[in-house]
Amino acid sequence: MRWKGAILGVLLSVLTTYIIFKLTETNFTWEILRRLDPIYLFLSFFLQTIFWLLWASRLRRISHYMGYKIPFKYSLKITFSSMFVAAITPSSAGGEPVRIKMVSKNGIPIGVSTFIVLTERVLDSMFFSITLPMFLILTGFSIALGFRVVIFFIILLLSFLYFLYFILKNENNIKRFSCILSKIVRKKRLEEKIEKELRNFREGILQLSSKPKTLLHLFSLTATMWSAGFMIPSILLIAMNSDPHYLLSYTSQLIIVIISLLPITPGSSGLVEATMAYLYSNFVSISILGSLIAIWRFITYHMNIIFGAVVINISTIRRFFKRNNQE
Repeated sequence: MRWKGAILGVLLSVLTTYIIFKLTETNFTWEILRRLDPIYLFLSFFLQTIFWLLWASRLRRISHYMGYKIPFKYSLKITFSSMFVAAITPSSAGGEPVRIKMVSKNGIPIGVSTFIVLTERVLDSMFFSITLPMFLILTGFSIALGFRVVIFFIILLLSFLYFLYFILKNENNIKRFSCILSKIVRKKRLEEKIEKELRNFREGILQLSSKPKTLLHLFSLTATMWSAGFMIPSILLIAMNSDPHYLLSYTSQLIIVIISLLPITPGSSGLVEATMAYLYSNFVSISILGSLIAIWRFITYHMNIIFGAVVINISTIRRFFKRNNQE
């Protein structure tokens, strides 16, 4: 099932990009590919690497602030493994359960592990909710679509936060929710465990919310992480000897990431490429649009699958080489 999702995601991505290629000047497109500036192309890959490293660092820092230590190497393993699963599941939904499970394997209670991973998502949501309206106003680009996207996103975020607040605001609600959840899964013995982990989750919220400097540091790390990834299309445009359109590209990336959360295809393949084609066609020459999307998607999506697959199967790869050396 895991590999079927990966293959389907890649095929949808390649197919959509191929359609975009067919709608552009293909001959000139291949000429653009041959003339890519290797320095800026390397810089694009480097920015994606920075994105990975900052994501792993953020997970490690949140855990540290909660009183738990995760080795950076293991944090990086969690990042790659979750990115692989996210890339092959609709709206990247599979990434979070993998992160929670792997974080808890490091001796961290499941309730705290869940809080750590949800803190990442809340930080991301705060970043998008604040940054997208600012850039829409600053650039005046795609105002109608952008504000519809951000309003929908903020409503979902506030609904989720209210749901958490309602459950965790007092002991009675925690017990009631634990009872309901245990009945749903039809395991009575699970009620006490759920209640315990919800209390751990609540303690995590109280502990982190009492440290405003810590929250500011984590938000800054989040902004730097996403900005590194959002700069990739502009750097690729420079590699193609074209105007980077920094502000317009950054605004477009914000919209693309939020739209990619729609649970339609594995890793939102097809949807992301089509959205990027629609947005970037407003300020990027149609003759290089297909090339830009193909290279960008390879760096930010296909590489996640490649590196994630290697990390997930690293033990199998080691056994293979060990067996060959013994022979």
